[in-house]
Amino acid sequence: MKVVVQRVKEASVRVEGKSGATIGKGLLVLVGIGHDDGSGDAEWLVKKISQLRIFNDERGVMNLSVNEIGGEVLVISQFTLLAKTKKGNRPSYAHAAPPEKAVLLYEEFVKMLGNKIKGKVKTGKFGAYMQVSLVNDGPVTIIIDTKRKE
Repeated sequence: MKVVVQRVKEASVRVEGKSGATIGKGLLVLVGIGHDDGSGDAEWLVKKISQLRIFNDERGVMNLSVNEIGGEVLVISQFTLLAKTKKGNRPSYAHAAPPEKAVLLYEEFVKMLGNKIKGKVKTGKFGAYMQVSLVNDGPVTIIIDTKRKE
């Protein structure tokens, strides 16, 4: 699994042209699921995201997690995170999990995250056309890949 975690002042998603979820201060998490990902990957990511200290403390040092600031999380499925661009100019998505597998792991990931985050966890709609808006705070953007736990 690969995620892009963005510290935001606010974020929202429109799903197929209609208003969707909105959050205030917290995290926007874009999630890509590969064909070889499983529950262990989701569990590891949930722990990492819930404890990621990327919010400023009273001294202005990134030392607080989303839970410590009472923040919210917006999770958006995004298979394009698994794009391979080595050959040619058209990205290959061969490493992305097929939708019938990916949706189950995505839903499991969201449920696990909801159990770890004190604030609200909201989502877009898996597989739908979405428009995501955000005010990136910092900007702070972190990429985490379960296949590269370094």
